[in-house]
Amino acid sequence: MVETAGGEPDDGAAEVLDRPLPDGVRRRVVQIVSDGFGGLTVAELPTQLRQYARFAPNRRAKFAGNAMAAALETDPLFRQRIAEKLREAQSELTGALDSGSPPPAADPLDVAAAAYVLRPPGWVKLVTAAGEEALRADAERADEETRAELDRLREELAEARGQTRVETERLRAELESAKKEAESLHRKLRGALSDVKRGEAALRKLRGEMESVRGEGQGQVSAAESETRRLKARLSEVEATLEATRRAAREGRSVEDMRVRLLLDTVLDAAQGLRRELALPPVSVRPAETVDAVEPGRMTPKDIAARALSENDPAILDQLLALPQAHLVVDGYNVTKTGYPQMPLEKQRLRLLGQLSQLAAQTGAEVTCVFDGAELAAPVLLAPPRGVRVLFSKPGVTADEVIRQLVRAEPPGRPVIVVSTDREVADGVAKAGARPVASAVLLKRFSRG
Repeated sequence: MVETAGGEPDDGAAEVLDRPLPDGVRRRVVQIVSDGFGGLTVAELPTQLRQYARFAPNRRAKFAGNAMAAALETDPLFRQRIAEKLREAQSELTGALDSGSPPPAADPLDVAAAAYVLRPPGWVKLVTAAGEEALRADAERADEETRAELDRLREELAEARGQTRVETERLRAELESAKKEAESLHRKLRGALSDVKRGEAALRKLRGEMESVRGEGQGQVSAAESETRRLKARLSEVEATLEATRRAAREGRSVEDMRVRLLLDTVLDAAQGLRRELALPPVSVRPAETVDAVEPGRMTPKDIAARALSENDPAILDQLLALPQAHLVVDGYNVTKTGYPQMPLEKQRLRLLGQLSQLAAQTGAEVTCVFDGAELAAPVLLAPPRGVRVLFSKPGVTADEVIRQLVRAEPPGRPVIVVSTDREVADGVAKAGARPVASAVLLKRFSRG
């Protein structure tokens, strides 16, 4: 049997609580255990609570609340140790409970929690009374909240009724306005019907006038037909006179024709004498031979494209450059940044131009290399290599646009090969009649030597 601080038997230990602890009392009990927890050694703690020995009081109450409540209920020794800590912390409250007269001003929940830990005689009644007091307080609080909610709903209902009255007045005003507008529309409709009747009367009048005018017009048509017949007769007379005049003119023209033919023969004889005197050679070139076109047996860029070679085969580039008067246009930075992007821009340009110079010497083709001027930090002092034309785009103009201008400047039919991996450039120059080639193909041609 558990003894009190005076050594007397604790009759409250035999009392049993026949219902669960009220929630408010249980929270206070867990807080009392958590506060006394820190004053015990690990050895003084029940086995199931030793893992929480290093927890802060708040975390201990949060994570070990159920375990502490169970240990307090099942382990009398642990409850006695917690009771001793409670007596040290709240001596006035515990003394009053031990004497059987809890302070009337104390919180019922605190009194019930302390009684549950100390287990003085009559502690079950204290816990039960505290639970009932808590339930009563909750009920009163719920009643107050219900009354407040009811007052709020009444206010909202009054406000809604006021709004309904305002809305009703507004709708009545709109209805009166709609009635007035309908009356106005009825008046306008009656006026419009009157206008329609007047219009119909005016239409009937106009139809009568039209019939009168139609009769006058028929008379005028008859007069016009008579005049037309008279004019046709006059025209026949004029045509007969004209025919007679033409016959006389033809007879006079035959004399003039004879004189012109005589003059033409004189000129021809003089031209033949001049030809013999100058001893001109026969003409070997005909005008039709000056027209730029593809003759049978000659290759065109389309013929090269139709051959069974891979698009990445540098032999395609050799065949294209072998065409007469071929012009190779190179998108400079597109090639260098495909082949050797790690080099500085200046060295990229020098390397590419050196390779293009060798290619121009080998093939004899016209070569133009275009660089984007936007990549320049300062004007470039560059001597173009032999056989290569070097161009930089102007500010605000891209190298792609300069390449398109070069393609458009060429006459139709001349083989123009554009080296660029840019799909937009390739599609654009292909529509203009040029042959696009990928930058990788030119780089493979350079590596072949």
